[in-house]
Amino acid sequence: MKIHMKKPSLTVSLIPLLLLIVIIFTCVRIFGDNVTAGPSQFTLLFVAVVAFAIARIFYGMTWEQAEEGMITHLKNTYPAILILIAIGALIGSWMSSGIIPTMIYYGLKVIHPAVFLPLAFVISSVISIVTGSSWSTVGTFGVALLGAGQIIGFPTPWLAGAIISGAYFGDQMSPLSDTTNLASSFCNVPLFTHIRYMMVNSIPVFIICLIIYLIAGLAIPTESTVDIQSQLDALQGTFRISGWLLLIPLITIVLVIKKVPPFITLLLSAVVGALAAVLFQPQICDTIGGGRFGAAITMISSHVKIDTGDAILNNLTTTNGMAGMMNTVWLILCVIAYAGIMTASGMIHVITQYLLKLMKNTVSTVAATLGTGIFFNLTLGDQYMAIIMPGSMFSETYKKKGLAPELLSRTIEESATVTSVLVPWNTCAVAQSTVLNVATLTYLPYCFFNLILPVFSLFAAAVGYKIRKITN
Repeated sequence: MKIHMKKPSLTVSLIPLLLLIVIIFTCVRIFGDNVTAGPSQFTLLFVAVVAFAIARIFYGMTWEQAEEGMITHLKNTYPAILILIAIGALIGSWMSSGIIPTMIYYGLKVIHPAVFLPLAFVISSVISIVTGSSWSTVGTFGVALLGAGQIIGFPTPWLAGAIISGAYFGDQMSPLSDTTNLASSFCNVPLFTHIRYMMVNSIPVFIICLIIYLIAGLAIPTESTVDIQSQLDALQGTFRISGWLLLIPLITIVLVIKKVPPFITLLLSAVVGALAAVLFQPQICDTIGGGRFGAAITMISSHVKIDTGDAILNNLTTTNGMAGMMNTVWLILCVIAYAGIMTASGMIHVITQYLLKLMKNTVSTVAATLGTGIFFNLTLGDQYMAIIMPGSMFSETYKKKGLAPELLSRTIEESATVTSVLVPWNTCAVAQSTVLNVATLTYLPYCFFNLILPVFSLFAAAVGYKIRKITN
């Protein structure tokens, strides 16, 4: 027999959300970068229990209903968990095989330090457009760019911000991107109509960001305390640097373009990387130990520390394989518990219904859509849900107001897609901060594309810039 719950009030629905924000920010102040090593997980579970207690006592929610909500979110999120584990495997094997060191080596040889920061932004953008995946871009080329930039002497937060900004611009613009296809399909907009309309806002913001990174690259002192040539010599002395190794990232890009599932693509790339380590870096395999097979499994699955004779390079070449992602997986599971209970209790629905009432004119409609995308990233911790829910909620509202569906799909991307990486407990932010080993709140101020685009979107609506209406 199905138990019908009472509808929670707006005030009560806001209590768990506000409690989460207050405790998380308190934990950030106390624990700093270690906030995701346990404090965030406990906070999410604690607030989930508080939300359930409120819904149980006042609105008759059962634990079975809460479990159903969590299971639903787990089904939506498990692909991201698998991808994250595969990225850990890939980084481990690509480092030990010399693929990432080769990228860093050639990057240091070719790219002038003065233009490194804007080029990191552009390269990440191009790779993300080609692959359609911000996660794959950051986990492969992004790691190499970060390492090269650190050797040159750029501050890590600036590098992470440029890489993530570029990756999310490219993800948004790519016809291969899952989020781009998701937003257009849920709003019933042809894919390339959606992409062309996004360019109206995204291209100006891209140019603004490029100028910012160019100025920063010229202004930030990059005289590192180490000699870059000594770093190059250390890389050559430790790894066999070979252009042949770069074929493996190219194969990865081809697999993504051919729409091979991301998890399979990344795991296969990790295996090929391990085989390359056996062939190209036997000395590294000997250092890891366990024979060739044992070394290959170790670099994919667990901790590997490679001694290059250089302290900075040692930090860059130390990897943790799949095991390094387990803390992140733990965090995602706690997010699922919180989001599942908030959704099943009806609290999320109550808050979004209130937002619907704020849609009076074009500006408030766009503002409410932007706010909803950001709100779902904050409350559900999942980018896909933050895209799907506004698309299904607001389609009729846009139609009644005479606003084109591509305005809805674009606005959803300009909030849900790009801000997901700015919320510390969102799966996207957790993934990128883990892969780059940079805390979300550390890189956040430098993700200019992700920060500026929602503001530009609201500004464009306020001045009526390219606001498309339904034409009969």
